[in-house]
Amino acid sequence: MVAPLSAWPWEHLGIFKYILYGPLAAKAWYSWMYEDNILKDLWCIHILLICTLRGFIHQLWSSYNNMFFLTRNRWIKQQGVDFKQIDDEWDWDNFIILQAMLASMACLIFPSLNTLPLWNLKGFIASLLLHVTISEPLYYWAHRFFHKPYLFNHYHSLHHSSPVPHPFTAGHATPLEHLVLCTVIGIPITGSILMGYGSTAMIYGHVLVFDFFRCLGHSNAEVVPHEVFNKLPLLRYFIYTPTYHSLHHTEMETNFCLFMPLFDALGSTLNTKSLELHKKITSDSGKNGRVPDFVFLAHVVDIMSAMHTPFALRSFASTPFCMRMFLLPFWPLTFVIMLVMWGWSKTFLVSFYNLRGRLHQTWVVPRFGFQYFLPFATKGINKHIEEAILRADRLGVKVISLAALNKNEALNGGGTLFVNKHPELKVRVVHGNTLTAAVILNEFSKDVKEVFLTGATSKLGRATALYLCRKRVRVLMLTSSTERFQKILKEAPVDCQNYLVQVTKYQAAQNCKTWIVGKWITPWEQSWAPSGTHFHQFVVPPILPIRRDCTYGDLAAM
Repeated sequence: MVAPLSAWPWEHLGIFKYILYGPLAAKAWYSWMYEDNILKDLWCIHILLICTLRGFIHQLWSSYNNMFFLTRNRWIKQQGVDFKQIDDEWDWDNFIILQAMLASMACLIFPSLNTLPLWNLKGFIASLLLHVTISEPLYYWAHRFFHKPYLFNHYHSLHHSSPVPHPFTAGHATPLEHLVLCTVIGIPITGSILMGYGSTAMIYGHVLVFDFFRCLGHSNAEVVPHEVFNKLPLLRYFIYTPTYHSLHHTEMETNFCLFMPLFDALGSTLNTKSLELHKKITSDSGKNGRVPDFVFLAHVVDIMSAMHTPFALRSFASTPFCMRMFLLPFWPLTFVIMLVMWGWSKTFLVSFYNLRGRLHQTWVVPRFGFQYFLPFATKGINKHIEEAILRADRLGVKVISLAALNKNEALNGGGTLFVNKHPELKVRVVHGNTLTAAVILNEFSKDVKEVFLTGATSKLGRATALYLCRKRVRVLMLTSSTERFQKILKEAPVDCQNYLVQVTKYQAAQNCKTWIVGKWITPWEQSWAPSGTHFHQFVVPPILPIRRDCTYGDLAAM
């Protein structure tokens, strides 16, 4: 039997849980449109605005944690957040909905809350004193009780199931725990109002600062310099750090406090390793971490895909790419960021994973797909790629793989430009074309007898054509270069060469229903494909899916 208040009542609603904000939005809209006194239901707008700001604070902390190019030397736990943890924490913001409901009930029961002044300095002082004297010790003892066997097994274990601390982990808990947190956060606010010192600014400030410090404590990157505690030794009893709270997740009988380690010291639960570990992590922040064994050097595809990076939106980065129309309003901002990257950014680390004891990292050249086709941009792109290769060589990386357009034949000869220029390189510069070709070919049905191939003389096109001709599949290779076609033809077995056919126009494929697109094609060029054609792709950016009578494959991925 499920313990009471251990599951969220709307957990099966998925994204539709946000409809629960609907009554607040509807009441605010109705008041604005049809009632004379707009201020009467202003509390609805305040609650919605506070909820939005709380989500924004968590998102900013999440973005910072996932900016590995800034934080990698200050990681507390070296392993990354895996997909299971992302899935488990998917509904981290349930507590914001819960507290919005409780706040709405309070405003309906006590209409006087809608007439609070905008500002009262005494309210800030009162809420701070109440937080220190009541909320902090209350949370400390409640937290210790949640580590008792029954409460831990039925409630608090969910929060501790996240192996790597992350700002979203702060919200990953059961309804009962968040009801306790509602009490902890509500006492200073309620007390200040009852004293006559309440204000709108105090409520905003207290709630948002509370969330800020909760996210700080669950950050996997240390942000508090150790020198602060050297200069102000007593301060370490009044403010916790990400390192301090991370110890609670590894040694669960210590470091129970909310924000103030003073209460752990008074309760004899302060972990003696806290200060030493914090000093070690911050002291090592100037040093490079573990050297990766393998580096995948990628680039940004387009503006929409840029919004799906882990430091932009972690949840979208963990799922296959698809166009999300509600992100379109952010397109202008992302475009401005692209221009900034074009002018000032350097190659940066975007993700990593460990496989069989080896560290793999993905570095990104700060260029978008379309920029690779601008003649005046090629020199700068090659400079970025060269600097990345030399940096990998200095670090002791074993292999660096050029991805997508970074290995474009016209750009740098598939990477040979750099290998020839720096013959002393110890790092192996490779590309993954044959593996990409294998992924594409794996999608083919066995009854395919003819294919139309664009980008036919590229490294990937060559590998695909040579494989298919050996399988007795006729390949219409679109290329205007007879010399390059003949070179590939000579590589094919003699008895298979007649399966490779050079074509120079798209009209040649008007009866072929299997297209392999390795070079971007326009909607007009797509029009030559017969109805029922399937477009396999290894082109960056992907082609526009305009034909309703055809199907389009995703970019090759495993």
